[in-house]
Amino acid sequence: GTPAAKFTKDHFVIIDAIGVEKSQKTDSRPLEKKPGLSLKEVLEGIAMGNKDEEMLSTLANRLIRLDKQITDKERAAFAEKAGGKTINSVVKDLLNAYDADTIESVKAKVVCEMQGATPEAIQSSVNSHLSSIIEDATHIFNNYDLRNYIIDVRKKYDQFIDHINPDEITKMGWVADSTAAAEALVQDFEQWIEEHKTEITALQIFYAQPYRRRELSYAMLKELAETVKLQKPQLAPLHVWQAYGQLEKVAGRPKGELMALVALVRRVSGLDATLTAFDKTVDRNFQDWIFRKQAGTLKYTEEQVQWLRMIKDYIAASFHLDREDFELDPFNKQGGLGKMWQLFGEETDALINELNESLVA
Repeated sequence: GTPAAKFTKDHFVIIDAIGVEKSQKTDSRPLEKKPGLSLKEVLEGIAMGNKDEEMLSTLANRLIRLDKQITDKERAAFAEKAGGKTINSVVKDLLNAYDADTIESVKAKVVCEMQGATPEAIQSSVNSHLSSIIEDATHIFNNYDLRNYIIDVRKKYDQFIDHINPDEITKMGWVADSTAAAEALVQDFEQWIEEHKTEITALQIFYAQPYRRRELSYAMLKELAETVKLQKPQLAPLHVWQAYGQLEKVAGRPKGELMALVALVRRVSGLDATLTAFDKTVDRNFQDWIFRKQAGTLKYTEEQVQWLRMIKDYIAASFHLDREDFELDPFNKQGGLGKMWQLFGEETDALINELNESLVA
């Protein structure tokens, strides 16, 4: 290791001398053979049939570097789209396709199996076997979704970092032509939402299934946020929120990325006429709900109202409440689900469902 190193290394060569076979291991040629081609061009080239050694070696090199940067979740997503194959196994297959040991092994096997055959027939069989190995190594890249995923993840980590001349913040805000920049960003975000509103569960709920808004969960919104940032890093929710703030009056400030995102989707989908911080929306809906409840003969006690406010605050932060959540803070410190039943009795489950629906309406 290098104690002084501060950043992830992605340009080094590992020379493995274990298991040396017949071919010489003194060749440490760089894997990158097509520096002039973008990752997209390499992937599309292979999908279109250009599967020579330079293309496969270059793709292997790009995947090795990418694997050093991405998260475990992103690796799992790769494997899911690659039919269960990890990045490491894909790289191994790509490099093995033209490996000298592989070629010698295939030749030896064919010669042994075809004793007495003509050299032409033997060579034809060797070529057929090697073509199969290449096809096995590359057929997963015929999958458009996999290629697109690799490109999107690469974009997420594509950045130039100047460690010699670090930037100094002199002013926070938008560029000189701030209105035009904000309008372009907002339009881009609205277009992205429109294009994906039938594909992503959270957006389906906002657009096509409003009765399911009470089912909207933290996990759904987290998936939406990660998808947006993966495909369009510039559309990070807090960045888009700032753009809206340049163009129109906004109510409140988001307390986090997911809160900003749900408020933005509510604004784009037409649910809110004004971009409003989600916790303010929940507060308003709670006031309306409890006013309606207590307008009649029902009167909550002070302790019941305290619990209802805890539920309201939890939904404002986590978007949804389940029975299991009563095992978490702050409920567990106040008696958990047992205390909820003590206060509200058989109305507990109906009340949870009603609050989930009413507070995010």
